[in-house]
Amino acid sequence: MKIYILLLAICSFTKTVSAQKDKEHITLACLNYIEGFYEGDTTKLIQSLKPSLYKFGYWKDNKTGKYGPDGNMTYRQAMDYATGVLEKKHFAKPGSPKTITILDIGHTIAAAKVIAWWGIDYVLLSKQDNKWMIEQVLWEGPLPK
Repeated sequence: MKIYILLLAICSFTKTVSAQKDKEHITLACLNYIEGFYEGDTTKLIQSLKPSLYKFGYWKDNKTGKYGPDGNMTYRQAMDYATGVLEKKHFAKPGSPKTITILDIGHTIAAAKVIAWWGIDYVLLSKQDNKWMIEQVLWEGPLPK
């Protein structure tokens, strides 16, 4: 009986450590995503985005107050955007939000909510070769004032 309880405790501890590592890696992928755009750092984007990235969003029109499609962004477009931020020095303002909330974690998939200067992103990630990467992003902006 003691061996059974010991094995159960070890299994439980191992699961807890694994879940904590997943949370840390998902948070890092989301932080690299935000900072990649904020800082114009393509290295951070490469570390967090799958080449098959699909990002689509809605933007609120100032005149009508209605949200409309703002197009999609591919991996290549994300890299180009970050490069432009760096080249033009259009960095995010100090104190811009970097809020990451992990919504759910599965064995190989996860969902997170990211709040950044441009708005709210819902991020879907996948785990391959023990690395969490962003596959898809659905967003809307701007952030409410």
